[in-house]
Amino acid sequence: MYIPAQFKFKDQQQVIDFMQRYSFATLVTAKDQLPIATHLPFHIELREHTVVLSSHFAKANPQAQELIDRPALVIFNEPHAYIAPRNYDKQENVPTWNYISVHAYGKATILHEEIQQLELMEKMISTYDKDYLEQWASLSNSFKLKMLKGIVAFEITVNDLQAQQKLSQNKTENERKKIINDLKNSKHSTDQDLAGYMKHT
Repeated sequence: MYIPAQFKFKDQQQVIDFMQRYSFATLVTAKDQLPIATHLPFHIELREHTVVLSSHFAKANPQAQELIDRPALVIFNEPHAYIAPRNYDKQENVPTWNYISVHAYGKATILHEEIQQLELMEKMISTYDKDYLEQWASLSNSFKLKMLKGIVAFEITVNDLQAQQKLSQNKTENERKKIINDLKNSKHSTDQDLAGYMKHT
C-alpha cells in the first residue's frame, strides 16, 4: 500500500486498536493468478510482539483450501468520507477522500485440533457477544463438535503490517477544523466516526 509519510500511524498499538474496532475485514488470497476474497469477522491479538488474526470459514468455501502454504492479505477499512472543496481556504481546490486502512500480510495455519477450534469459538464469542458465553457453556459437547465439522478454523501470523490514516494532516489547521465540523454534522455515522479520528490526529 502506498503510504505518504504524513499519513502513517504513530505506533503499532494504534493500528491494533483500529483493527479491533473495525474487525469485519476482507481476506484476499490468489488462485491461478486471480485474487479471491471472503468477508469475515476476526479476533485480533498480540502474542509476544506478533499480531495474530483468527477466524473461520464455512467448510464449503473453496477459499479455505487456498490458505495453505500461500500468502494471505487481510484488509481492514472503515471509516471513510468524501471531503468537499468548500472546506478549503483557496478557491482553486479539488475534492478528496479521507479514510483509514490497514493491510495485514501473513501466512495462515489451519487449526485442526478440536480444542484449538473450541478455543477460537470462545475468543470470537468473547469479542462479539460476551452475553452469549453463558449459553455457549451450557451447550452439549455433541452439539459443539457437530458445529465444528462445518467450519475451517485458522490463524494468520502477520509478518507485514501496513497502515494508513489519511485524515487531512497535510491541510491547514483552519481547513482541518472546517472538515471536522462538516463531518461531525453529517447524517452518516461513518462521517461522524472519521471526525472523531481526525480530532485525535
